[in-house]
Amino acid sequence: MLANDQLAAWDREAFFHPSTHLASHARGDSAVRVITGGSGVWIEDRDGKRLLDAFAGLYCVNVGYGRTEIADAIAAQAKQLAYYHAYVGHGTEASIRLARMILDRAPEGMSKVYFGLGGSDANETNVKLIWYYNNILGRTAKKKIISRWRGYHGSGLMTGSLTGLGLFHRKFDLPLDRVLHTTAPYFYRRPDPAMSEADFTGYCVAELEALIAREGPDTIAAFIGEPALGTGGLVPPPAGYWAAIQEVLARHDILLVADEVVTGFGRLGSMFGSDHYGMRPDIITIAKGLTSAYAPLSGSIIGERMWDVLLQGTDENGPIGHGWTYSAHPIGAAAGIANLELIDELGLVQNAGETGAYLLAAMRDRLGGHPRVGEIRGEGLLMAVEFVADRAERRFFDADEKVGARVVAALLAEGVVSRAMPEGDIAGFAPPLCLTRGEADHIVDRMGKAVTTVLG
Repeated sequence: MLANDQLAAWDREAFFHPSTHLASHARGDSAVRVITGGSGVWIEDRDGKRLLDAFAGLYCVNVGYGRTEIADAIAAQAKQLAYYHAYVGHGTEASIRLARMILDRAPEGMSKVYFGLGGSDANETNVKLIWYYNNILGRTAKKKIISRWRGYHGSGLMTGSLTGLGLFHRKFDLPLDRVLHTTAPYFYRRPDPAMSEADFTGYCVAELEALIAREGPDTIAAFIGEPALGTGGLVPPPAGYWAAIQEVLARHDILLVADEVVTGFGRLGSMFGSDHYGMRPDIITIAKGLTSAYAPLSGSIIGERMWDVLLQGTDENGPIGHGWTYSAHPIGAAAGIANLELIDELGLVQNAGETGAYLLAAMRDRLGGHPRVGEIRGEGLLMAVEFVADRAERRFFDADEKVGARVVAALLAEGVVSRAMPEGDIAGFAPPLCLTRGEADHIVDRMGKAVTTVLG
């Protein structure tokens, strides 16, 4: 315990944690959690406590923990060539192979892959390329980006602006201009409970049309959206949503960016969420599941019509003035290759669909009748349980009661890791795609106990 106590002291003295209540942590009000190992869907902390990680880190360890195939690929690449840049036509075997593998799996119409390190920098890349694209076409006023409230697209300056959650705006002078927000496709929180899914989709479309009309279609460059909302509540879209939204975008010549940082590489039971919902994006953002977080890597998959304009731009203006030192880092690329091979070999995309459906049904059977459970929703291995003060009236708890956070804490005490989602009392689940039915039953059993502990 002495070493553990020393680690805790050093943590509070030296470590600036992201997305953390800094004062509370520094005072010692919250625990220092040191994770030391993992295998499959299980992790272990410094005190030897074993936990089922039902959120896959941050919905990113798709293949599960302890995959030596990826570790060995990283080690082999580091020994052969730990780094070389990708500027002015340079590449490595790993980066070239991985780009080809991604395009082989991507939706139809995609052309090239630009590599970064994380989802935030990938979406920063996307915004720059969208502005460049319209400048090359002489549409210098067509620059605004429409996002959705409750969407999550990163925590940089532009990407934090695109994110539609107040936590990422307050006291950061965000959102910046050129970013607009429209209605979240969150059926459970629809303004009128009498609305059907079709009615609500129509409402979302009407709100988008009104925003475009107010701003002027000649000023709107792109629309960015997660196929299914992630951090904003783990919400699949209502029926017909993406088909209707894309009709509006096509009519106004507005590009579509599909942010697949969470949904890409199997999470929904399809290789990409774009295919799952019939989206036809111009850019796809990828990260998390690309390497299952064994090494940092992200990507922007560029569609054919954008690529043709980028080629024109460099003929007219010289080399494109964008790049990161670590773009296409060979260690990240080696991890990506091994990860995608494992996803295929283990049948994890199919398992996500089948085991995810089992988990959702089991959770509904266990908690669907609870008077404080408003909705249990999900798609593939993405699931949420939303708590309400009154289910019949759809009346939500006061935020100060922190019901969702208390349930998640009680579940952690039961040995299962989930996540309290922001802007609501929502317990989120996104386990590794290798989850078994037995492990799904374990999650449901412990969740039932946690809900009883907090809500009776």
